[in-house]
Amino acid sequence: MGRAFVYVILGGGVAAGYAALEFTKRGVSHGELCIISEEPVAPYERPALSKGFLLPESPARLPSFHTCVGANEERLTPKWYKEHGIELVLGTRVKSADVRRKTLLTATGETISYKILIIATGARALKLEEFGVSGSEAENVCYLRDLADANSLVNVMQSCAGGNAVVIGGGYIGMECAASLVINKINVTMVFPEAHCMARLFTPKIASYYEDYYQSKGVKFIKGTVLSSFEFDSSGKVTAVNLRDGSQLPADMVVVGIGIRPNTSLFEGQLTLEKGGIKVNGKLQTSNNSVYAVGDVATFPVKLFGETRRLEHVDSVRKSAKHAVAAILEPEKAGEFDYLPFFYSRVFALSWQFFGDNAGEVVHFGDYSGSTFGAYWISKGHLVGSFLEGGTKEEYEAIANATRLQAAVEDLAEVGRQGLKFALTVSKTPLPTPPIEVSSSSLVLERPVYAWHATAGVVLAASVAGFAYWYGRRRRRW
Repeated sequence: MGRAFVYVILGGGVAAGYAALEFTKRGVSHGELCIISEEPVAPYERPALSKGFLLPESPARLPSFHTCVGANEERLTPKWYKEHGIELVLGTRVKSADVRRKTLLTATGETISYKILIIATGARALKLEEFGVSGSEAENVCYLRDLADANSLVNVMQSCAGGNAVVIGGGYIGMECAASLVINKINVTMVFPEAHCMARLFTPKIASYYEDYYQSKGVKFIKGTVLSSFEFDSSGKVTAVNLRDGSQLPADMVVVGIGIRPNTSLFEGQLTLEKGGIKVNGKLQTSNNSVYAVGDVATFPVKLFGETRRLEHVDSVRKSAKHAVAAILEPEKAGEFDYLPFFYSRVFALSWQFFGDNAGEVVHFGDYSGSTFGAYWISKGHLVGSFLEGGTKEEYEAIANATRLQAAVEDLAEVGRQGLKFALTVSKTPLPTPPIEVSSSSLVLERPVYAWHATAGVVLAASVAGFAYWYGRRRRRW
């Protein structure tokens, strides 16, 4: 039993939706494309799960956040896929893949073959058991990676109003869920081993601002220690959290956000892996030329920094998915994936954006007691990363542009004094263009002779090629 498609997308997350839309924009025919997903619903915007989905009033619910509304594109409902002749194979796990034979075997025993495969399997949430702590199966211990997790979290949250929540982890999921729990009138304590929140990205000064803000909302922080075990009641629910430093926290619910791991297991031993993900080139193509990988699972070349990275953020998911489709359908036009790393978050009334790399020396700027502030990262005399809280659209675009241009920095103190003005000035500086001279009839490039040389070169090359072809024919006759 089996089915065959020209294109198969394995994974039904954000990447699948953006890739599907790009396929239709580029004219894929009905019946050529299939999406296989373990989730029972069509692709949706995953960031909504830790934001709008958890709100107590007018929460986001499907179909409102199907892809691709996150980028102000069409909303791709199941009806849309049907109208465009795209096969959705939902609620289906692929148990094995054979890239040499170009086949996928589902858990139900069906074989699905392809000519081109896009791996968009994303990542899974790390479980406590992987760190030697049992208790993940308790009904009031919550993770947040997919729609089922979000529904479970909402149900537990609604039963805990006025109660105590312990959030394990100080990264994205921890910070965003803690904010949502507070909005739902739950007392929150955050526990993480690092010295400050968002340790992979924030400097201590930046982190201090957010921690102070969270504390003003009633959130407590316990840093430098980790969860060691749970206390349970007779029904198996967690009642308390024991920490390695010997303290114990009462808990009506626990939210665990301790990181993710890319879903690469189907392809280990078949494709080249690097930095925890599937290695791809600038076309998002793996070590097998009929297989592409996008999103959290892909380790790709970041041209700006001259090295490969695996990034965990929705922006790279969306853009890599679209680029892979362009590279598949129009390889000669697509070019190399040229991505500026981008991260953002929105919590309470706060909103920040980060572009580039947090490497080198850091320069903080702005009013850290107010609502707008930021930081630049300078490496080898050039701007490589920019962070801004509370910016306008123009200001966010400016720090992005300045980072992409890798603006030269001679005086760190002066850049700190200029603050946002530095990025705004750099961003508005026009790139150098070839000088032009005015002739009586038209605008002519100052160096038209180069264009003439190029044309002459093409003519000469064609003449040589023609002579070689004629000479070869004569030789064969002789």
